[in-house]
Amino acid sequence: MKIKKVLKGIGIGLLVLIALLIAIPYFFKGQIMAKIKTELNKSLNAKVEFKDVDISLFRRFPRLAVALEELAVTGVDHFDGDTLLAVKRLDIAMNLMSVIKGDRIDVHNVVLQQPRIYAVVDEEGRANWDITKPDTDTAAAAPADSASGEFSLSLQQYSIENGTVKYDDLEGHMHLSINGLNHKGKGDFTQDEFVLQTSTTTEALSFAYGFIPYLLDSRVEILSDIKIDNKTSTYSFKTDNISVNNLKLTTEGFVQLLNDSSYKMDVQFKSPSTDFKDILSLIPSVYSKDFASIKTSGNASFSGFVKGVYAGEQMPAYGLHLGVKNGFFQYPDLPKPVKNIQLAVNVSNADGVPDHTIVDVQQAHLEMDDSPVDMRLMIKTPVSDLYIDAAAKGKVDLGKVGQFVKFEKGTQLAGLLNADLQARGYMSAIEKQQYESFNAAGNLSVNNLLYKSNDYPDGIKVSSLQMQFNPKNVTVSDFNGQYLGTNFSANGEVNNLLAYVLRNEALNGRLALKADQLDLNKWMATESTESTTPSKPVDTAAAVPFAVPNNLDFNILAQVDKVHYDKVDLNNLSGALLIKDETVTMKDIKANTLQGSMEIDGTYSTKNDKNHPDISLSYDVKELDVQQTFNAFNTVQKLMPIAQFLSGKLSSQLTVKGKLGKDMSPQLNTLSGDGNLLLIQGFLKKFAPLDQLATQLNVSSLQDISVRDIKNYFAFQNGRMTVNPFRVRLPNMNMLVGGSHGFDQSMDYTMQLALPRALIGQKGTALVNNLVSQANSKGIPVQLGDTVYLNVLLGGNIMKPSVKTDLKEAAGKAADNLKDQATAMIKNKVDTVKQAVKDSLSQVKNQAVNAVKDELKNKLLGGKDSTGQGGLKDAGKAAEKTLNNTLKGLLNKRKNTAADSTKR
Repeated sequence: MKIKKVLKGIGIGLLVLIALLIAIPYFFKGQIMAKIKTELNKSLNAKVEFKDVDISLFRRFPRLAVALEELAVTGVDHFDGDTLLAVKRLDIAMNLMSVIKGDRIDVHNVVLQQPRIYAVVDEEGRANWDITKPDTDTAAAAPADSASGEFSLSLQQYSIENGTVKYDDLEGHMHLSINGLNHKGKGDFTQDEFVLQTSTTTEALSFAYGFIPYLLDSRVEILSDIKIDNKTSTYSFKTDNISVNNLKLTTEGFVQLLNDSSYKMDVQFKSPSTDFKDILSLIPSVYSKDFASIKTSGNASFSGFVKGVYAGEQMPAYGLHLGVKNGFFQYPDLPKPVKNIQLAVNVSNADGVPDHTIVDVQQAHLEMDDSPVDMRLMIKTPVSDLYIDAAAKGKVDLGKVGQFVKFEKGTQLAGLLNADLQARGYMSAIEKQQYESFNAAGNLSVNNLLYKSNDYPDGIKVSSLQMQFNPKNVTVSDFNGQYLGTNFSANGEVNNLLAYVLRNEALNGRLALKADQLDLNKWMATESTESTTPSKPVDTAAAVPFAVPNNLDFNILAQVDKVHYDKVDLNNLSGALLIKDETVTMKDIKANTLQGSMEIDGTYSTKNDKNHPDISLSYDVKELDVQQTFNAFNTVQKLMPIAQFLSGKLSSQLTVKGKLGKDMSPQLNTLSGDGNLLLIQGFLKKFAPLDQLATQLNVSSLQDISVRDIKNYFAFQNGRMTVNPFRVRLPNMNMLVGGSHGFDQSMDYTMQLALPRALIGQKGTALVNNLVSQANSKGIPVQLGDTVYLNVLLGGNIMKPSVKTDLKEAAGKAADNLKDQATAMIKNKVDTVKQAVKDSLSQVKNQAVNAVKDELKNKLLGGKDSTGQGGLKDAGKAAEKTLNNTLKGLLNKRKNTAADSTKR
C-alpha cells in the first residue's frame, strides 16, 4: 500500500510538473514580450515589429525557447521605411531562471529562418545598419561590468536557414547578392579566445566592384574553423575547403575589427588546380546540371589577395589574376567545340585608393568554327579621369551558337552579328568636347536577329540595327524590329555610352520612334494568360509599379498609328517623352480616341516613392463620347458618376495631381485638381434623383431630358468634387444646379427649379399646395403664379438619392445653398468666380425676400399686383435674369483663360 501511495504521489508530481512546463510559458509570455520589445526599442534607433511570440519549454528543454514570428526591422530618419531585416522566424533558447528572475537573460542558441537582409551604404557613406543608439550613461566611460547588463550572452551555436542577403555600397561602388544562404556556427562565445566551427553554402552568389562582375550566380561552399580573439577583435582562418562552382580554393589570413566601421585585413587565396574546366565553371550558362560531362582541355591559373584597411572611402589594396591557355570545351551531345581560348586578366590596386585601380585584359580570344572573336581592355584612373583602351572584333552567326553552347529549353537564337570597334583616350576629352584627343571608331551591325525564350515566348526580332561609333557619340542610323506584335523603326544617337557602361552615369541621347500598333496591356503584362488560374487571387501586395531608371537622360519622339491600353484605343498618337531624374515627362501627347481627340501633358515620377508614384497631368479633350469615356476610365466613373446615365459628346480641360498605387491605379484620396466640362449635346435618362423628383411632382418630362451647351467648372480634393453653380435650360423649364459629390458616390447638391404649373400633375399639385399651406401657416401668405419656383435638395447616394423640396422662401434658400457651394471651391484661381456668384446670389436673395415682404404688405393693405402674376413670380424672374447675367459674364471671362488648361 505504501508503494502504491509513493507511486501515486510520483505520478501526481509528474502530472503537476508537466502541467507547469506547459503553463509556465503562458504565465511569462506577456512579461517576455514586453521585455524583448523594451530592450530592442531602448537600444536600437529603428522600428522593430513582430507578429507574435511562440514560447515553449519542450522545444529546447531544459531551456526556454522563445520564437519571434515575422520579425521586421525598418529604418528611420534618412532610411525611413527601408527594411534592413525581415525574418520569418527568430528562435532563441535562453535560461529559464534568468527569465523568471528578470535581472538578466542568458541566451544560448539563435536560429534565423528565412531572413532577408538588405544592407546599404548611401552616396554620403551612411550605413542603414548603423541603428544602435549611443550610450548616454555618464558611467559609460568606466569599464563595463557584464553582470550589470540586461542580456548576458552565453551563446554556444547559431544558424541561418535559407537566407537572402543584399549589400549595396553606393559610395564604394560595391555590390554583393546572396540567395539560398545556409550557415551554421558553433563555439563557446563566453571565452575571450575560442575556435568557431562554421559551415556555409549558397545557391547563388554575385559580387561586383566598380564595373567588374567578379562572380555571377555562383554556388559557394565554405568549411572553415575561425580563431576568434575577442580581446583584439581578430578573426583568423586557414582552410582549403572552399569551392566556387567547380573551382577549389585555398585561403588564409585574418580580419580585425578596428571600430564599428573600420576593418583591417590580410587575406590571400589561390586555386591549387590548373584545369581549365574549373575556371569554365564560373560561367553561369556553362555551369549546368550536365557540366560534368563536358569535354575540356587547357591550363588555367587563378589567385589574388586583399590587404589593408577598409573604412568608408578607404579601401584595402587588392589584386586578382586569371589566366587561360589553349582552352577548349565541347558538350558531348553538341556537334562543335569552342576552341583556342586564350585569356589574360589582371586587376590590381597597390594602395587601396580607388583611382589607382588598373584593369588589364591583355587578351581574350576564342574561336567557333573558323570565326574568331578578339577583345582587349585596359582601364586606369577610373575615378579622376577614366582612361580606356579597348577593342573588339568578330563576326558571329548567332544561329550556329546553339551548336557550341547549350541553351535553356525553349530558347531560340538566329541572326548575324558583326562588330569592329575600338576606343582609346581619357573621358575628360569627351566631356570637354575635345574629340580630336579621343580615338573612337567602328561599326556594329545586327541583321535578322530572332531571340525566343521562356521569358520572351513571343520573341524579339531585329531586322536590322546599324550603329556607328565616333568620338562624339554613337549614331543609330537604322533600327527596325518587332516585339509583342509591334513593328517599329527608330533612329537617333547616344552621347555618352562609355560613361554609362563604365561609370553608370545617366545615359544621354535621343531617339525618334515610329510604330504601327502598340498593345500596352501586353507590354505591361496586364492581360491574363491561359496559364493563369482564375481561382488564384492576385497578390496585389507583391505588385510593384514601373520604376523609372535613375541613370537615363533620354528624349524620345514617338509616332504610333494605334495604341491599345486597358479598354481604350488611341489612334494617330504622337508626342515626346523625356526620361530624366527618375521621371517621365510627357509633352504634347496627341491622339484621336473615343470618337474625339485629346492632348496631354504631364509627369510620372518614382523619385520620391517607388511604391506610390507621383503624377501630374493636364489634358484637353474634345468631343469625346460620354458613355465610352465613362466605361473606359475608372477615374471618370468616380469624378463624373452621372455620366453613366448620360449620352452625348463632351469636351473638358483638367489639371490633376496625386499618387498612384502599387497596381498603377490612381489613389483617389490623394487626387486634387480643377477644370471645366462642356456638354455639347446629350440625353439624361434613368437618373435616380430626377426620376424621384419627377415622381414627387408628377412631371414625366423630368425623367428623360435633352440637354445641350452646358458648361461648368469644378475642383476636387480629399475625395470630393465641388461643382460651381451652372444653368440647365430646357424647352419648358429652367434649372440652376450646384453642390458637391464624393468619390464614394455620396451627393450634396442644391437645385433651383422654375417649373410651369401646367406641367405639374395632380400629385405634384398636391405637393405644391402643401408647401403653400406650410408657408401660410407661418404667417407668410404665398400666392402661386403660372410658374412654380422650387428649392430641391439632393442628398444620399447617386444610386439611392434622397430628394427634398421646399417652397417657403425658396429663392432665398436656394441662393444661400448655392452661395455656400460656390464659396467651397478649392483653388485660388476661381476666387473671382466665387465673388461674382456670391454677389449675384446675394442680390437674388434680397430680391426674393423683398418680394415676399411686398406681397404680404399688399395682402394686408388690400393692394393688387399690377402684373397680375404675383410678386413672388416677379422675384423669380428677376432672380433668373440676375443669374443669367452673372453666369454669362463668367463664361465670357472663362473663354480667354480656359483654352489652355495648363495655364489655368
